[in-house]
Amino acid sequence: MARMVNCIKLKKELPGLKYPPLKGELGQRIFEQVSEEAWKLWIKHSTMVINEYRLNPVEPAGQKVLREQLERFFFGEGGDTPPDFTPAKHHH
Repeated sequence: MARMVNCIKLKKELPGLKYPPLKGELGQRIFEQVSEEAWKLWIKHSTMVINEYRLNPVEPAGQKVLREQLERFFFGEGGDTPPDFTPAKHHH
């Protein structure tokens, strides 16, 4: 019987991951709040992120960007803005 989680990404009750996918607090949050299905979406998305940002996931800088994107993907604003995107500046 799969462990069920209330998936923060897909907004429904789904089978969770078998173990935390990352070390530390973030991995634990993902384990508790992200379904296996949503994690597979992230894996696809992360490949796109790596290609788009030309990251080397072995380097600390690459890992930092990926981690930020991962946090946005599950807990933030979606995390799929291209690198040359600049939000419109609001003039007051």
